[in-house]
Amino acid sequence: MEKNIRRPWIGGNWKMFKTIPEALSFITDLKARMPNPLLADVVIAPPFTALPALGKAIQGSPVQLAAQNVHWAEEGAYTGEISTRMLLDAGCHYCIIGHSERRHVFGETDEQVHRKVAACVKAGLKPVLCLGETLEEREGERIWEIISRQLLEAVQWLSSEDMTQGVIAYEPVWAIGTGRSATPAEAQEVHAFIRGLLEDRFNKTLAMEKRIVYGGSVTPDNIRELYGQPDIDGALVGGASLKAEKFMPLIKEVHQ
Repeated sequence: MEKNIRRPWIGGNWKMFKTIPEALSFITDLKARMPNPLLADVVIAPPFTALPALGKAIQGSPVQLAAQNVHWAEEGAYTGEISTRMLLDAGCHYCIIGHSERRHVFGETDEQVHRKVAACVKAGLKPVLCLGETLEEREGERIWEIISRQLLEAVQWLSSEDMTQGVIAYEPVWAIGTGRSATPAEAQEVHAFIRGLLEDRFNKTLAMEKRIVYGGSVTPDNIRELYGQPDIDGALVGGASLKAEKFMPLIKEVHQ
């Protein structure tokens, strides 16, 4: 299957930025710049507070809404957490899971990532499963071990049908927010490895159809070369997604 069969995907992870008015101002600006028709999936992940307002603001547009995190329980005594049901109610289609900041700053484990992925799949919320190694792990030549463990533990007990939902994002920890990006060749090597893992764990068709995107200091200057690689289907963008005039050039680069 050729790469052009896989629809391009680009997401903006706003992390802990933007109030509700700022989020609404951004989406008004972005929609005005959007190509029509849009031949890529464009997803915005604002902070939790802006989800309902942004969900209403994007109705009728091609932009889709994502959450930055979720709890695996449907409800319960989990102060400060949010469930898949609540995210769906706010208008979310996607949820970022296992981002390196969740793993390394908040101590999220592979088991917790798996439970969150499974909860999203069960609820019909598409997971954006993040994988990535630290600089120490890369320099210690443990990258393949780390990526294999993170992926296979996250998707344990999931079926091929389950895996058709969502995307996988390769985000080397050493490239997130540092201004340092993996070279296109480095990123492609890992994307191809992930696709191979999917083929071994599931089947070739699933592996070839699964969208795998790159994240880590993605900018208008490097996205063309990154997206030009055969196994890179788009990008999960951080800082460059905070302004419509910077995010729009990224969308146009993956827009076919």
